[in-house]
Amino acid sequence: MLDTMINFLSHGLVKLPVWAYLVIALVTTHITIASVTIFLHRHQAHRALDLHPLVSHFFRFWLWLTTGMVTAQWVAVHRKHHAKCETEDDPHSPWVLGIRKVLWQGAELYKREARRPETLAQYAHGTPDDWLERKLYTPHCLLGVSVLLVLYFVLFGAIGLTLWAIQMLWIPFWAAGVINGLGHWWGYRNFESRDRATNISPIGILIGGEELHNNHHAFPASAKLSVRWWEFDIGWFYIQALKSVGLAKVKKVAPRPVILAEKQSVDLETVRAVIVSRLHVMAQYARDVLVPVLRDEWQCAGDSCRQGFRQARRILVRESSLMDDVMRARLDGVLAISQRLRTVYQFRQGLQSIWAERAANQAHLIKALQEWCAQAEVTGIQALEDFAQRLRGYSLAPA
Repeated sequence: MLDTMINFLSHGLVKLPVWAYLVIALVTTHITIASVTIFLHRHQAHRALDLHPLVSHFFRFWLWLTTGMVTAQWVAVHRKHHAKCETEDDPHSPWVLGIRKVLWQGAELYKREARRPETLAQYAHGTPDDWLERKLYTPHCLLGVSVLLVLYFVLFGAIGLTLWAIQMLWIPFWAAGVINGLGHWWGYRNFESRDRATNISPIGILIGGEELHNNHHAFPASAKLSVRWWEFDIGWFYIQALKSVGLAKVKKVAPRPVILAEKQSVDLETVRAVIVSRLHVMAQYARDVLVPVLRDEWQCAGDSCRQGFRQARRILVRESSLMDDVMRARLDGVLAISQRLRTVYQFRQGLQSIWAERAANQAHLIKALQEWCAQAEVTGIQALEDFAQRLRGYSLAPA
């Protein structure tokens, strides 16, 4: 009898090999990550897709069981993050609060913001408000994780407690810590958005595709987080699988500009395509104009100037609102010794000023873009002239 009791406490009702426990931990935490990225993030917070009620409720139940998170609270905190990104009002900016605090105390920052009634009142609109939400999921948000604790212990004994602990730590660390912390601190950027979001990894599997955080901040309403051909978003893979069987409907993805070679005049379609795809335009301008001109200048420069040019690439493509005084001084120094770089940088700023005036009337915008292209094409800088020619052919891809 005693041996039976000890065996139950050690292994529960089901004794498995070590590899099986690892599989259970990986599968269950991955379902939790998928629930966060597909249901909470893309469906609820950004309305990028619709989910079948059965799928939606499965995700809601699973999150109640494995995290205790309340949908309205998560959505409100995330929407506020986008609205107040990198400011004092951002719930979890590492540039304001420090990377260590956000990385290791991200869950506490989330809970603090989620308890603020004004945040919920302003940002939680449109989240579930049915009987289950009012009577179970919200008022008894800790009941689910308590049930899971008992279930794990009964099934797997003491090892089940370890599995439960992993489940409890998974979202606080990877989502609240890594994405909110490292996702605004370290990584590469496809787009120079006005915040500091970065892509942590081009392969979005471990955190469900949320690794592609810069892409998301560039196009928040997109159901697909990957942009480059070599990036992979497993959350999008799951959404496509749900869509194929009628359980999901994609509402929006990032705009895809196309270039029509035969189109040589700037018209309203050109202006619309350039404004809607302005982050794509800026990324293309960096790759096709700024970097090639910088490379040419570096090759022609003397040894005394090469070091400055070598450090200039990141600064030249940087969103100007994110520059500090040191970066601005370095930029001014590089532009002072290269007329060609100064010219292409000024044209970059001029292009940005066009969509900054997108509230102006259509005729004004068309004329401004026409003049930009015409002036760029007579600079004598081949990379800039070629870019201006291609810009005339910009058109929006069909939905």
